Amino acid sequence: MNALGRPGPEEANAYFARYIDLADGRDLLEALANASEQVRTTAQRIPSEKAGYRYAPGKWTIEQLLQHVVDTERIFTYRALCFARKDATELPGFEENDYADATANNDKGLRRILAEHDAVRNATIELYRGFNAEELLRMGTANSNRFSVRSLGWAIAGHAMHHVRILNERYL
Repeated sequence: MNALGRPGPEEANAYFARYIDLADGRDLLEALANASEQVRTTAQRIPSEKAGYRYAPGKWTIEQLLQHVVDTERIFTYRALCFARKDATELPGFEENDYADATANNDKGLRRILAEHDAVRNATIELYRGFNAEELLRMGTANSNRFSVRSLGWAIAGHAMHHVRILNERYL
């Protein structure tokens, strides 16, 4: 068995399976690298003056969407680290809209958000590269759902791909 391989259905709930299914790669490290390249390629096509664009009233701006991808990755890697280290604490969920609303006026700019994405993604890849097979298969609970450490990594890659698709279909 390849511990970095695609997780089985028992490793995450069906909601997260939709993200896992979007991840593209023979193993988790490749899927994370592929998703990172897609985020970068898509973000580089966005003119800086369009960073505050919303495709409809009440929807996130492009900056908020990209920051959401970064924030979610940080939360998921924290969960993965806790589970890998056998922390049995049930972790809370998070309200993505509250997080996005909190970034509404930070005006980081697309370049800084993309640089942040790259730094977080590199740290994620190194974190997962350091887990052994046993750690990757450990389970934990977050937001009342069970996850394996590796399923969280695949969900990170697929979640980024989900938002790349939204950027392409609704914003660009």
